[in-house]
Amino acid sequence: MKTILTGLILTLIFGVNISNAQHLEKVWQTSCDLKTPESVLYDQESDVIYVSNIDGDPSQKDGNGFISILNSDGSVKNLHWIKNLDAPKGLAIFKGKLYVADIDKLVEIDIKKGTVLTKYDAPGAVFLNDVTACMNGMIFVSDTRTAKIHVLNEGKFTVWMEGKPLETPNGLMTEKGKLLVGDKNIYEVDIQSKEIVQLIEDAGGVDGLEKNNDGDFVFSNWPGKIYIHKNGKTIKLIDTTAQELNTADIDYDLKHDLILVPTFFDNHIVAYKIVF
Repeated sequence: MKTILTGLILTLIFGVNISNAQHLEKVWQTSCDLKTPESVLYDQESDVIYVSNIDGDPSQKDGNGFISILNSDGSVKNLHWIKNLDAPKGLAIFKGKLYVADIDKLVEIDIKKGTVLTKYDAPGAVFLNDVTACMNGMIFVSDTRTAKIHVLNEGKFTVWMEGKPLETPNGLMTEKGKLLVGDKNIYEVDIQSKEIVQLIEDAGGVDGLEKNNDGDFVFSNWPGKIYIHKNGKTIKLIDTTAQELNTADIDYDLKHDLILVPTFFDNHIVAYKIVF
């Protein structure tokens, strides 16, 4: 009995140490040129980082918003690449186009030309937030304040899903015919049948939702927390709430194995490496 008990204690201690050993180590940080950065997106094809800058009130149609391009080391390539948006947030790329959520519109940008092609109205939308692109060309957009998910499909922008179990949907990603939705929990939605399965409970209000090179979920809570869900356990990697450093719509740079974090009111993008 003593041997078994000792073994259990050692196992528990070892498990705790493993969890505690996982943390984030800062690799680089941008200058203060950014203005209320909300979302960040690494494009492996061009090795650049797109950043949506709200530059003001996240709900205000003020024309202050802009999109920046950074080099993969965080240096500025083009600070005001796209201007005259309102409060741009989530970003997604599909076939040479950048899609941006902008309060009640989805903005479609030609990346090569650096010009806005179309602005799709979302009637009834209040706070379009994250954007993700499916391989079949469907562009999904969350509306956090109306508990809806919109979709751009074959030129039409419509409501795709709404209501329970969705409460405050935000972070989105797609893979293998599934839409993954970050809310108070993390859900998996079959894109064809719309069948919903809960994957992670009590995720805390997900902002950015991504996966690392090992296929583990990495997600952020806006007030300042980033988590990894590994081997069935959710582990906190960082908590900067006391420093009032927000962790908005993160991205995972798979090429450089980095978490890219917009700090919102602190006006930086910070790149972290997960250390085990």
